[in-house]
Amino acid sequence: MLSTAADAAVAAPRVVLFDFDGVLIHGDAFSLFMRERYQRSSLRKAGALLALPWLLMVVPFSRRRAMHTLVHVALLGMGEQAYRAAAEAFAASLVRRPRQFCRDGLNALRRHQAAGDRVIVVTGCEHVLVSHILAQLGIQDVEVLASRLRPGLLGMRVKLHNVGRRKPLELAALGVGEWHVAYSDSPVDAPMLKPAAEAVLVNGTPKRCKKLERALGRTVTRVDWF
Repeated sequence: MLSTAADAAVAAPRVVLFDFDGVLIHGDAFSLFMRERYQRSSLRKAGALLALPWLLMVVPFSRRRAMHTLVHVALLGMGEQAYRAAAEAFAASLVRRPRQFCRDGLNALRRHQAAGDRVIVVTGCEHVLVSHILAQLGIQDVEVLASRLRPGLLGMRVKLHNVGRRKPLELAALGVGEWHVAYSDSPVDAPMLKPAAEAVLVNGTPKRCKKLERALGRTVTRVDWF
């Protein structure tokens, strides 16, 4: 019985987590998507201006709520199919931008896959968008835990924002209770990095590194990726 359990432990692949924004892509993919939608529509810009008094009132108390408002304005009138089509088109255009993606990060992900590790991208980016970006990059057989939208009366709305403490909860819901390596560029991901046997900070400044190490109570591995 003990031998069988030991064999299963040896056979189980290592679990490796990758954040997406700032790790596999330079910048924030969903923010880039939202920015393009505002740039392409005067009506959306007008909607954001109309929402400005509300935004100014709510920002001091909840930046996240303010950002959700801007997302809702950008997606006003969009159903699931229209949103999916727009996200797919943006993903296809994004991967053609020079130097938009982190070559070193993508290579590291592929090395983990080649080693037989179970790779999970755990990100605050929206699920449809990040999934299509990865597909366009030729990244296959990767699980994705991401933020999600839901249809509403006026268009797509934020259902779940997968950041901070939410990430370990989503992993637990997937049945993942432990992981060996976790890559991130931000101390906000401390709840995901802390349980990892190896926490890796990507392109972190000394100040950011110290902040993360204080949160984790131990040293982290630092890498510079381009």
